[in-house]
Amino acid sequence: MATLLIVAPVFALIAAGYAAVLFRFVSEGAHKGISEFAFSIAIPALLFRTIVVSEFPDVSPYRMWGAYYGALALTWIAALLISALLRKQREDGVVFAIGSVYGNIVMLGIPLVISALGTEAAGPMALILSVNTPLLWLCGILQMELVSRKRTGSALSVIRPVLTDLARNPLMLAIGFGVIWRFTGLGLTPVVDRTIELLAQAGSPTALIALGINLFRFEVKGEKLSILVMCALKLMAMPAAAFVLAKLLGLPPVAAGVVVLFAAMPTGANAYIFAVQYQRLVNPVSGAVALGTLLAAATLPVVVWVLAG
Repeated sequence: MATLLIVAPVFALIAAGYAAVLFRFVSEGAHKGISEFAFSIAIPALLFRTIVVSEFPDVSPYRMWGAYYGALALTWIAALLISALLRKQREDGVVFAIGSVYGNIVMLGIPLVISALGTEAAGPMALILSVNTPLLWLCGILQMELVSRKRTGSALSVIRPVLTDLARNPLMLAIGFGVIWRFTGLGLTPVVDRTIELLAQAGSPTALIALGINLFRFEVKGEKLSILVMCALKLMAMPAAAFVLAKLLGLPPVAAGVVVLFAAMPTGANAYIFAVQYQRLVNPVSGAVALGTLLAAATLPVVVWVLAG
């Protein structure tokens, strides 16, 4: 029952967002405004406040990164090997790998982890969030450049746009300013704290509603085997590897929970954006986003139950 109380409301809000578009209570384009509020204002406020006021478990960032990105690397390699059997183009393999490892750790991950583990999860979450997007985009872009042999500039010219986007990303700014403010020891005055808290309370619900609205445009069509393999790697192989590595590296319970839950998130929209950018496997990755989110309603309760046990 406890597991159900953690997971069910999360997916109920996603379903509410999807139903709102389906029954035309809001337009399909509403996700843009809701998403911008959630990820430019509410979720950054949530991250900033949680980092400033929460008590964090003492955990090595290197063990955290080793567990999560070790699982990601193993899944990436497995995806490349499987893709080599299913497809002839090596460029497809890079997108296939991105679709198998790039989880929805912001829209779905943050609300679910906070619901399951509480505010103590903020520190471990920040460690993963701070490097996830730049690392995956850089690895994907550089590998795509390598396999396609179409390098048109220096490595810096490839990396610079990613770093520029990162410097303007509200989530990264919230994490950075939160860490800096925490180290000052000044804390938050009651008025400021309450103001930020009100914004933070809107973060998780709006993010989940936005995810539901956003899912309306993703379709499951064509290349069903590729879609199923990506979903299996993302929802089963990666969290299993993360669970084992978290145990081997001796992570404390909260940090291990963050690593495994983040690893268990379904394929996110950023993987679809990557596929569109290179015009490869667009339909399969779109299907992995849609089907993976649906299947996660069944797999995530199991993951939460295992962690609770």
